[in-house]
Amino acid sequence: MNRKLLLASLAASMFAAPAFAADYTIDPTHTHVAFKIDHVGFSHVLGIFGNVAGTLSFDPANVGASKLNVTIQADSLNTISSQRDADLKGADWLDTAEFATITYVGKTFTKTDDTHGTIVGDLTIRGVSKPVTLNVTFNKAGVHPMTKDDAVGFDATATFKRSDFGIKTYLPYIGDELSVDISTEAHAAK
Repeated sequence: MNRKLLLASLAASMFAAPAFAADYTIDPTHTHVAFKIDHVGFSHVLGIFGNVAGTLSFDPANVGASKLNVTIQADSLNTISSQRDADLKGADWLDTAEFATITYVGKTFTKTDDTHGTIVGDLTIRGVSKPVTLNVTFNKAGVHPMTKDDAVGFDATATFKRSDFGIKTYLPYIGDELSVDISTEAHAAK
C-alpha cells in the first residue's frame, strides 16, 4: 500500500471511529432546551430552560440498547420577560409550584444513518405523560479537549401540542404546537 493511501485510510478511520460504549452524564452548562410558539400569528415567543440534568447510555454499535433520562427544572424557564415568565410558571400554564419538573425518558432508539436517528420517549409535563419523538443528530464523540473525559454531543428537535398535556390557556390565540430545539454535551460518568 502506498504512503498516501495509508495516510488517507488512517485519517478516514480516525474520523469514522465510533465512541466507546459508555454511560454519560449530561453537562448542564452545555445543554440547552429551547422552544418556540406562535403568538397570535404576529410573532413567536422564544424561551429556554436553563436547568437540565440527566443520564445517557450510548453504544454507537448498538444504538437500540441506549437509555436516556432527562429532568428539566420547570421554574428555570426564561423568555426574557419577567412578567411572561411569571405567567408561564403559574397555575394556568406550567404550574411549577405543583409540578416542579418536566421529564423525558427515552424508550425506543433508532439509527437512520451514521449521524441521524430518532428517540421515541415519554415526555411528562404537569403530571401528564405522552409519547414524543426526538429527531436526533449525532454531532461528535471523542475525548473532550478541556476535561479529558470521553464525551458525546447531540442536537435534537421535536414538535408537540401543549394541549396534549392539559395546557389550553388562550387557545387558539397562542399556538398549540411547540417547536423544541435541544443541544447537549455529555461526559462519561465517573
